Amino acid sequence: MYIKEAHPSDGWVMKVNEKEGIEVEDPKSIEEREEVASTCVLKLNLSMTALIDDMKNTAGKAYWAWPDRIFVVDKEGQISFRSGPGPAGFKVADLRKHLEELFENENENSEDRSEDESEQHEGAKEKQE
Repeated sequence: MYIKEAHPSDGWVMKVNEKEGIEVEDPKSIEEREEVASTCVLKLNLSMTALIDDMKNTAGKAYWAWPDRIFVVDKEGQISFRSGPGPAGFKVADLRKHLEELFENENENSEDRSEDESEQHEGAKEKQE
């Protein structure tokens, strides 16, 4: 999720951003925030969906996302993983393990549902005969 710009060129400027030619003014409207987020997605060649916080920074405040955080939201909409403050708090191995377990559990649940549906279908078929 793209939240309030941490190091805008019209605010707290970081030397590394200057060195790498990253110059982003703090967006003043949701349209400007969308434009910055879209540029980021394109330049980083991201294949995941990018969400954008509102101008009141509701998500950033609710999840205490500054300076950086990694969250995983499961399919029920619950936070299932939260990193420490980044970048030092990013434990990639922990995140990878969590995602693998999450997808493994989802695949097992999906297989169970498929078996249940097959059994229900067979039961209905027998009743018809």
